[in-house]
Amino acid sequence: MPQMAPISWLFMFILFSFTLLMFCSSNYFLFSISPSQTSVKNISSNSFNWKW
Repeated sequence: MPQMAPISWLFMFILFSFTLLMFCSSNYFLFSISPSQTSVKNISSNSFNWKW
């Protein structure tokens, strides 16, 4: 089995690192939170009347 040259390992490391960086940044910037109406409704309906 032939061995790879060091420049090929370096190029492969840079390529995979760049791919991982692009994947993580696209997941970070393209993720949007849509607030659900049920969670907002549950928060407002559970109000306590504290009597100290």
